[in-house]
Amino acid sequence: MDGQYDAIDEVIKYIHQNIHEPLTLSRLSNYVAYSPYHFSRLFKERVGLSPHYYISSIRLEKAKDMLLHTNLSVRDIGMEIGQQSLGTFTTRFTQRVGISPSQFRRSTIVADEHFHSLKKLNNWADSHSVDYHFNKVEGTVKADAPFQGIILIGLFHKPIPEGLPLYGTLLSSLGNFCFKDVKPGTYYLMATAISWEMQATDILLPYTTLRARAESPVLVSSDSYMFHLDLTLRHPRLGDPPILISLPLLMHKFLNQVFLEFTNSGEK
Repeated sequence: MDGQYDAIDEVIKYIHQNIHEPLTLSRLSNYVAYSPYHFSRLFKERVGLSPHYYISSIRLEKAKDMLLHTNLSVRDIGMEIGQQSLGTFTTRFTQRVGISPSQFRRSTIVADEHFHSLKKLNNWADSHSVDYHFNKVEGTVKADAPFQGIILIGLFHKPIPEGLPLYGTLLSSLGNFCFKDVKPGTYYLMATAISWEMQATDILLPYTTLRARAESPVLVSSDSYMFHLDLTLRHPRLGDPPILISLPLLMHKFLNQVFLEFTNSGEK
């Protein structure tokens, strides 16, 4: 199987090198001399996504980069990644990143502000309670490399960090996490880490952030009690799905939650 995965890795490199060209299933499968069916099955085993979905994700990642590093219009950037209409590009970008292309282009200052606010909070109280809750998903986050900063972790509806997580939080350090009262369903647990030394652009385009994802989907049923999962943050690997979700958006939601909890505690 490793030999076949090596072939898939070669296709992934080929995708990145030719991302602005039409990349049909037949073109990709022919590149490694596999049948389209066999190639698609192996690709999904390796990456967690279908070839088509992976390519569309890489193209959206390219769009994020162009929004920050070029003066091209939003329409032209959409055309560059193969979207024939401004409306379609804007809708897909917003659904999968969490904010519109125009908002993303203007979000450098916001990212920096949210990041500094979180740094001032530092060591906030994370929820590690051990009280009895049905449908609890908890675990421990470790890291392969030295790390100081914040960890964004969530349960997503697809095996790629896009859109808002169905359940998510921020951690001020490595250690435990917990999601309580998780509705029955199938989830994908993923995390990424932002070190205190990073700049706003590194947060908006998280190419190098440490990341982790559970090896298998998290299946929560109506009578589940608790899942304990171990995640190990590590450097990006070839074939990792891009982190499409706007990390500053997750920071903003967490800061609002902290402010609300502080306000409520002051009223008691």
